[in-house]
Amino acid sequence: MNYQDEIPLAKRINPIKTITAKSFLRTGLLFLGLGVLLTLIANKSILQKTNFSDNSISSTERNEKKSLLGHLPYPEASKDELILFSPGIYVHKDIYENFKEMQFMAAQRGISLQLLSGYRSINLQREIFYENKSIRNQTAVERSRDSAPPGYSEHSTGYAIDVGDGNYPNTHFEVEFEQTPAFRWMKRFASKYHFVLSFPPNNKQGVTYEPWHWRFEGTVNALRKFEAANKITKFK
Repeated sequence: MNYQDEIPLAKRINPIKTITAKSFLRTGLLFLGLGVLLTLIANKSILQKTNFSDNSISSTERNEKKSLLGHLPYPEASKDELILFSPGIYVHKDIYENFKEMQFMAAQRGISLQLLSGYRSINLQREIFYENKSIRNQTAVERSRDSAPPGYSEHSTGYAIDVGDGNYPNTHFEVEFEQTPAFRWMKRFASKYHFVLSFPPNNKQGVTYEPWHWRFEGTVNALRKFEAANKITKFK
């Protein structure tokens, strides 16, 4: 005889489990707690994004407030970030290949695109600013329209360059450069190599138009350096 046969039928059948009020309450509280936790996580994520945005805006506003005579402050590139492009001219290493390629492509069209100036130390910028100010008998405000005060030049980063047309050297550092084949080529193709004109006509920084002055924005680091300049709405 099977041992199971000796057990009454009622005891052999597993009782159906029912959900009691206490169990139902426990489950409800579990889901409620989970919902609150997810809401807190979502709110924290939104808050972090908002804070990041606010910090970015605040950083830009701080830089604008630190502007001097229409020029923004820029850090000086370290020696490790620089590379010799031509005798006496250093540039940020991120620029080197891009400008070389741009120069080569211009040459294919018979255009002599020349690099006239690149990185400038803050000390050199100090000499340029104050010596030219004295030579030309200018006030600091007058001089700032043509040259940045020391510590406020894009050239200090190594990402800014001055270019000219080798076939028209008389236009170097002159507004007349805009009439040369080199400028017309830059205006059409420079963005392909991540260069932008820093001070176009009627620029919002109030700096004199400089068709020869371009800056490189082809890396995240470069974009960070010029973020404030790109976001400027006005200078008082």
